[in-house]
Amino acid sequence: MSIKIENKITAYEVVKPEGDISNAKEDNVTAIAPLLERDPVLVGNTYKIKTPHSEHAMYITINDVVVNKDQAAEHRRPFEIFINTKNMEHFMWIVTLTRIISAIFRKGGDVTFLVEELKAVFDPRGGYYKKGGKYMPSIVAEIGEVIQQHLISIGMLEGTLSSPELAAKKQAIKEKLGDSALQNALQCPKCAGMSLVRMDGCDTCLECGHSKCG
Repeated sequence: MSIKIENKITAYEVVKPEGDISNAKEDNVTAIAPLLERDPVLVGNTYKIKTPHSEHAMYITINDVVVNKDQAAEHRRPFEIFINTKNMEHFMWIVTLTRIISAIFRKGGDVTFLVEELKAVFDPRGGYYKKGGKYMPSIVAEIGEVIQQHLISIGMLEGTLSSPELAAKKQAIKEKLGDSALQNALQCPKCAGMSLVRMDGCDTCLECGHSKCG
């Protein structure tokens, strides 16, 4: 129905019908969680990586914030990561990686996905065996393993920390199988290590224990 306007228009107002989505209450809007705040003093750990590809070691420091301090739900969360090395060949990507990982840490939430993403990175020039015989597909993958061990130590991931006893057990199995079996080892579909061997009739990973026989 049209309405004829007889007088001059001096002002106007937009009237919205009931049920318009723009009339929704503001309390229905979910706010994004604030970033974690940095305490003046952080608790953390420093890990050393030494690869056969470089004469210089890498030192990875992961600092944590304490959430719900002095309460029953008190726990640690990673807040920032620093990677130091004298090898300037890696300087640019190390700076990039530390800034991205630290930004993800500070956003909070589930950060455990970083472990699998980093451990899945392969060096086109080939990987290497770290001390103890574990295969690493790249330096980035070993950084991912360091983060994994740190998250396990603060209770954010389930798993078993590396120990001399575990390393000795793996070494005994490797000696039993012989060098030829290790040289022909395949890549494990679970941990990506070149440590999948035939043992007791089953394909078994010497690193993570994955077996096709269950």
